[in-house]
Amino acid sequence: VQLQASGGGLVQAGGSLRLSCVASGLSFSRSTMGWFRQAPGKGREFVAHINWSGSAAHYADPVKGRFTITRENAEKTVYLQMNSLKPEDTAVYYCARSGTYAVTPLVNQNDYSHWGQGTLVTVSS
Repeated sequence: VQLQASGGGLVQAGGSLRLSCVASGLSFSRSTMGWFRQAPGKGREFVAHINWSGSAAHYADPVKGRFTITRENAEKTVYLQMNSLKPEDTAVYYCARSGTYAVTPLVNQNDYSHWGQGTLVTVSS
């Protein structure tokens, strides 16, 4: 099982980035896919997740209205479109996979069984 995240970089406040995460070695269409982030000196926190079919998503309050999670099951890829970025969004972003169908929000790290390597997003003020 491998999750390969990409798309991070340096962007000015107010700008946009799109992260991608390509999965291999797992049943992607039967996976809840999530994004977490870890800012310097802080713990890892939930950002967003999307259900198996892509019909429903859940977001952390700090990113609601600015971030959008989507997926393409045929390409085994999940995306995180990040708009109106703020310096406080600076973090390493991780994609993660859960085999649980998200009837309730899956916001804890322990809900996820597989993790990508992370991609760094830096937002300058």
